[in-house]
Amino acid sequence: MHKPYAVVFPGQGSQKPGMGREVLDTSAQARRVFEEVSEAVGRDIAELCICADDETLRRTDNAQIALYATCVATYRATAVTRPPLALAGHSVGEYAALACASVFSVAEGAQLVERRGHLMAEAASQRPGTMAAILGLDDETTEATCAHVSAGNGVVVVANYNSPGQTVVSGDVNAVLSAMELLKQRGAKRFIQLNVSGAFHSPLMEDAARKMGEALSAASFNPPLIPVVSNVTANVEDGWANLLEQQLRLPVRWTQSVRRMGELGAVTFVECGPGEVLSGLIRRIDPEAVTVSAKDYRRQ
Repeated sequence: MHKPYAVVFPGQGSQKPGMGREVLDTSAQARRVFEEVSEAVGRDIAELCICADDETLRRTDNAQIALYATCVATYRATAVTRPPLALAGHSVGEYAALACASVFSVAEGAQLVERRGHLMAEAASQRPGTMAAILGLDDETTEATCAHVSAGNGVVVVANYNSPGQTVVSGDVNAVLSAMELLKQRGAKRFIQLNVSGAFHSPLMEDAARKMGEALSAASFNPPLIPVVSNVTANVEDGWANLLEQQLRLPVRWTQSVRRMGELGAVTFVECGPGEVLSGLIRRIDPEAVTVSAKDYRRQ
């Protein structure tokens, strides 16, 4: 018998060439999701996922819609006897969670994700920024260091609370580089500058968030059929138009979100999407949690 479980959906960085091929080959429901997404955004997303090279898929305006389609299709292809206790997605993965909870249709979610990807790419080109993963340092020290640097050298903030001892900082290039050096002096074991074009989940996304808010205000939102835990608050929420706007400029509270799903009773976490990035984070957040890919969960 399956134990109480939650389903999680990865965000940008998990994309890889060929993703989605297996569910497209084996599931009519998955194929229909890709058809709906492609029709909604006016381009062939299955072809993008399967045929595009790594560099093409890495582009923000491609990565986000490709991940959305793959994550929703994977969920639809996963036959379960009872619904999960909760859903959650990391950054853009939250849109997949909301579509799977029927907060909006697959097509409307696709249009929102397409708009989000373009706005974030545009913001990055207008004010280039960067992001860096910080390993082996507590959240409070990282937050204090970012505040210190931001007082005199551009903007840098914590963008992701990924797991205990692993955060991501985001902001102006010079500010991020300064923060990395200072964090090293303060005990960070390792830091990795990420291969991204923009400072996501930071104040540099303010204009993109405002424009995204306009698109969200015109969208239709339904009460979730399954509870969805928000990146912004790490709680089950329902005011999604406002939360999705805030999400662009505020941090992803993944550590707190996973703990919240545990409080709701989830002991197993099923990752719906390419790779196992979230599974690795979840095991560091809660060593007793069971993590499994959607593919393997279908076989149980």
